[in-house]
Amino acid sequence: MKLKNAMLATVLGGMIAFGASAGSALAQEVTLTMHHFLPPVANAHKKMMAPWAERVEAQSRGRIKVEIFPSMSMGGKPNELYGQARDGAADIIWTLLGYTPGVFPRTEVFELPLVHAGSATDTTIALNASLDMLADDFKDVHVLFLHSHDGNLIHSATRPVHKFEDVAGMKLRTPGRTGAWVIEAMGAEPVGMPAPAMPEAMSKGVIDGALTTYEIVPALKLQELDKHTAELPDGDRLGTAVFMLAMNKDAYAALPDDLKAVIDANSTVNVAAEIGAMWEGFEQSGIGALDKAGVERVVLSEEEGAKFNAANEKVVQRWIDEVSAKGIDGAALVEKARAAIAAAKAAR
Repeated sequence: MKLKNAMLATVLGGMIAFGASAGSALAQEVTLTMHHFLPPVANAHKKMMAPWAERVEAQSRGRIKVEIFPSMSMGGKPNELYGQARDGAADIIWTLLGYTPGVFPRTEVFELPLVHAGSATDTTIALNASLDMLADDFKDVHVLFLHSHDGNLIHSATRPVHKFEDVAGMKLRTPGRTGAWVIEAMGAEPVGMPAPAMPEAMSKGVIDGALTTYEIVPALKLQELDKHTAELPDGDRLGTAVFMLAMNKDAYAALPDDLKAVIDANSTVNVAAEIGAMWEGFEQSGIGALDKAGVERVVLSEEEGAKFNAANEKVVQRWIDEVSAKGIDGAALVEKARAAIAAAKAAR
């Protein structure tokens, strides 16, 4: 009898333990680290990543916690962020694809001038609608969403740009590989560096200026360094940059299905229009800061804009030729990317 009672106690204890374990599994809580390169005052941090994390936490009823580490505070350099997500050093990262050249050859198509048409909303919607086409670029991470900014224009700390020939000989920071080609096509010299390094480089005369957005002006205080900006007519831009919020594949796979559903509800096409519109709106704070500082903002004439676009046609063809030599149908990608952006615009 004692043996039976002991056996019964053991069985009951095991059942209780199993029940507790199952309950714990159902109520599993996870903490995810998110790492990026910008300061916490930047729009990307305070208006995009932090609200995204808060929404995921709220929709998971607190079972997902997201700890955000800005300014590379988990260590490493900006060009190492993709590797940190791939290898699991961080659960989630936000980074610029151009920081790891050669890794995302297909997605580069959306950065090209004359493909990106000056709307972060349209390009962001198109990017996330095209993930099947771009899948080979992201096989080592789980994409939460891709986005672009509104596009690049010329920031100058030295001389104004009123016509195409004015850019010749300038040293301009490039946001990435295709941006460097745009700068070269204008007769200028591209200088690669992460965005946070731009202010010091401009103040010391290492570069004359940069190919970047209006959006980044307040975060980097470029209104204190810029003397002039120049942009294409009709809201067009000199290409753009593509960013990604990406998650380690194993970290995503380890989530229970209900928490995956929370992440999925805040990913890709489900948030693309919102994220794109957000980045278009970010431009206004930069424009306001420049205007308040008395920086000359030049909108190029249609005639001068045509000269820039003629140079940009060569950039597009250069990209097609290069990726086609690697076995990727560059011409088809350009056609599909343009169609996806046009479809996004038409649907709005």
